[in-house]
Amino acid sequence: MTEHPGEAAPAERNVPAPTRPATGTGGGQDRRETDEGLEELPPNLTQAILEATKQVASLLKGAGHPFALAGSVAVYAHGGPGNLQHDADFCILPEDADTVAATLRDAGLEVYTPPEDWLLKARCMGQDIDLIFELARQPVTRELLGRAEELPVESVRMPVLSVTDLLASLLNAFTEHHCDFGAVLPIARALREKVDWSRVRRECGSAPMPDAFLYLLERLQVISPEDDDRGGRP
Repeated sequence: MTEHPGEAAPAERNVPAPTRPATGTGGGQDRRETDEGLEELPPNLTQAILEATKQVASLLKGAGHPFALAGSVAVYAHGGPGNLQHDADFCILPEDADTVAATLRDAGLEVYTPPEDWLLKARCMGQDIDLIFELARQPVTRELLGRAEELPVESVRMPVLSVTDLLASLLNAFTEHHCDFGAVLPIARALREKVDWSRVRRECGSAPMPDAFLYLLERLQVISPEDDDRGGRP
């Protein structure tokens, strides 16, 4: 869930689509015919992405690089929705981009520079990894990484963006061209008691799209109206 702006059950193996019982006397031939046109279900990538996340985090920790897990896997680590289907995101310092890339390459990972100038991309265990040094159009800072929480992602502990910073980054990523409230609403519902909504309002509420999303949360009674908002844990 990377935007320039989660513990779930292990992923199931790909299972062939169910078939209808064969009719007639053709046996296997009839079954093959009934299978034609059935679409294979999309794979559940959750466990594969978690394994890749643990591998990259272990490499970054071992080399002493400051970082914090972000995106959908960070949401998962905080107890949010855990259906991971895209990639794993890590925030790194802009000045560490070259040394982080070298660390991953030395471990045998493919690392490359995409057209976007705010991240690097890597491949680990067949999964996409985004190494972000600009989050929601703001450079990643030591202060941001310093607020990260040490949380387990299955068996590996790693720094994870604080839940307030995570929600703020998602809201700050809203623009007129990218404004998918439906993707962020279940995250806000699941993590609302952990978020400092007062800080989110201060950091995001002056922009029209985040302000509209905060108003939607109020109308859905996910959060209190601003006058009554006491905030959650920072």
